Amino acid sequence: MRIGDAAAAAGTTPRALRFYEERGLLPPPVRTASGQREYGTRDVERVRVVRDLLSLGLTVEDLARVAPQLDELAEAARGGDTLCGSRDVPAAGGGVASARLAALDAEIARLSDLRARLAARLEGDQTVG
Repeated sequence: MRIGDAAAAAGTTPRALRFYEERGLLPPPVRTASGQREYGTRDVERVRVVRDLLSLGLTVEDLARVAPQLDELAEAARGGDTLCGSRDVPAAGGGVASARLAALDAEIARLSDLRARLAARLEGDQTVG
């Protein structure tokens, strides 16, 4: 299928598919004689996995480090396994998901501290804000 059809099937845009290809999240597709990209159902499944993992807070850089394992996750998804809440994410991510979780925890702690300091300032000085 052509890029527009593949993007629609994956729930994204042609621009996103080109971006994923540039970043190594999607292997370069087969090209037609006229140079147009041709995608298969496995490519669409891989893009769905990428989008799902991005929605869980992983970054493009995180996924680029484990790009070869994205096909394993797509295979698991074909078998009916879900990625959200699955132990497959950290297992296939080789620690990338655990590192991202730690980074999110650190950011939450930083923001909680910032909030507490601002709330304390507001309690003492009503002119702030």
